[in-house]
Amino acid sequence: MNLHEYQGKQILASYGVRVQRGYVAHNAEEAVAKAKQLTEETGTGWHVIKAQIHAGGRGKGGGVKLAKNLDQVKEIAGQIIGMDLITPQTPPTGKRVHKVLVAEDVYYPGESETKEFYMSVLLNRGKGRNMIMYSTEGGMDIEEVAEKTPHLIFTEEIDPSVGLQGFQARRIAFNLGLSGEAFKEMVKFVGALYNAYIGSDSSMFEINPVLKTSDNKIMAVDAKVSLDDNALFRHVDLAEMRDVTEERPIEVEAKEAGLNYVDLDGTVGCMVNGAGLAMATMDLIKYAGYEPANFLDVGGTADAKRVETAFRIILKDPNVKAILINIFGGIVRCDRVAQGVVDAYKNMGDAIKVPIIVRLQGTNAEIAKELIDNSGMPILSAVQFQEAADQVKVALS
Repeated sequence: MNLHEYQGKQILASYGVRVQRGYVAHNAEEAVAKAKQLTEETGTGWHVIKAQIHAGGRGKGGGVKLAKNLDQVKEIAGQIIGMDLITPQTPPTGKRVHKVLVAEDVYYPGESETKEFYMSVLLNRGKGRNMIMYSTEGGMDIEEVAEKTPHLIFTEEIDPSVGLQGFQARRIAFNLGLSGEAFKEMVKFVGALYNAYIGSDSSMFEINPVLKTSDNKIMAVDAKVSLDDNALFRHVDLAEMRDVTEERPIEVEAKEAGLNYVDLDGTVGCMVNGAGLAMATMDLIKYAGYEPANFLDVGGTADAKRVETAFRIILKDPNVKAILINIFGGIVRCDRVAQGVVDAYKNMGDAIKVPIIVRLQGTNAEIAKELIDNSGMPILSAVQFQEAADQVKVALS
C-alpha cells in the first residue's frame, strides 16, 4: 500500500526522524490558512506547495513550486489542485491532484551550504536482509545516478537478527562526507529511519532528498513509502491511510471482491487460480504472440458467483479481446469450476462478447472438458498448456 508524502512524514516523525514540516490543504483558501499557521509555528517566510499523488517526479511535471508570499500560495495551490499531473511514474494521461502539502522552506541561508543526499531502506530479497541504499547525489533520479555514476551509490546490509549497528550508521555518515554536528545528526537520522521502516512493517522507505541544512540539521524533505499489505492487520491506524482515489478503480473493486487483480496493457484477459500458475499463464500468452491484459488470481475457490465477478471485472477493460481461464484442480475440482464457468456465462447473457478459452487440468479434468464441450456455449476448451496457447491464436486470428 503506497502512502502520500505527508503520510510518510507522519510515520517518520513518530519515530523521531526530523522532517520538513507542513500541512495538507484541499483548496486554495485552505492552503493560505495552513501557510499562515505554518509561519506562526516555524517562522518560515516562504512556502513549498507540493502536489500529493502516488508518483515520483512531481517537480518535473510542475507539481512542486515555491511560493514567496501568501498571494503566490493561493495562486500556485489553485493551479496544482485539480490538475492532471504527468510525471515519468504516472499513466500518459496523468493523475488528478486532489490535495497539496504546504511545507516550510528549509533551504534558508546559514553558516554552511545545504547538501542533498539520497537514502532508501528496502529488502534485499536475494540475501534475505534489509538494506540501506544511499548516495551523495540526492534530488536526482537514482536510476540515472546508478547508470552514469554507480560508484556514488553505497549500500549497507543489515542482519535482521541483530538490527542496525552503530558502526553502520557512522559508516553511512562518513561515506556521505559529513563531519562535526552534521555527522552526529546523520547517525541519529539513519537509526530513526531504520526504526520507522521496521516498526511500520514497510516494504520501502525512500527519502529523496535527505537534506543537510545550512545549520547542519539532517531532515527528510520528501518521503515515498510503501507498506507491506500482508502486515496491515497489525497496523489498523496505517491501514486507514489508504487513499483509494490514487488506485485504479478496477483494482479497488477486485480487492473488495477478494480477488488478486493487477491491471496490465494487453488484450488477453486471464483468470487463474494460484499466483505461480498466473505468471506461467501470462508467459504462455506472450509466447503465443500476445500480451496479457491483467493478472487475476481467483484463489482456491472458483464457484459460479466468483467466476462471474471475475468475468465482469476483466470485461471492464475495453482492450480485452479474449479471456483465457487456466485452472488447476487441486483444492477445487475441475468439474465444479467448469460448471461455474457455464453458469456464469448463462447469467451474464450478452455481456460476454469476446472468445473464452478454458484450460482445466487436475481432478476431474476430463469430466470438466465434457461439461464445457456439451454446454452449448461458445467456449473453447483445452487440456494441455500448448493447446490453450493454440486456442488463443485461433480465437484472435
